[in-house]
Amino acid sequence: MKYMLLIYNDENAWTESEREQCYAESIQLTHQLQAKGQYLGASPLHSIATATSVRVRNGKRLVTDGPFAETYEQLGGYFLIDAKDLDEAIAIAERIPTVLKGTVEIRPLMELAGLFPEPRQ
Repeated sequence: MKYMLLIYNDENAWTESEREQCYAESIQLTHQLQAKGQYLGASPLHSIATATSVRVRNGKRLVTDGPFAETYEQLGGYFLIDAKDLDEAIAIAERIPTVLKGTVEIRPLMELAGLFPEPRQ
């Protein structure tokens, strides 16, 4: 089953050195997952200062700067994995370095008929 591991953290909680170490450890994890055939994709996101939110209400588009909601933790990146079950997805999530200062939300992906599959890299 495919799972999206959504990484939430306070982007200001990391020093630049810690952030670089986190990226290095995350890259190592992607290589380990790739070797097991579980890696489907991963990427950190740019700062919330670069975010744009789009809503359509009553037929009118509203575009605003920033994320949808002000929260303590922001969506900072993701891993897209293939795991046999939730327990295996949890075991992978706890290896993501940002879990030490933030939260990793695990969501199974829905498969919709007619939706093109993810391209393999």
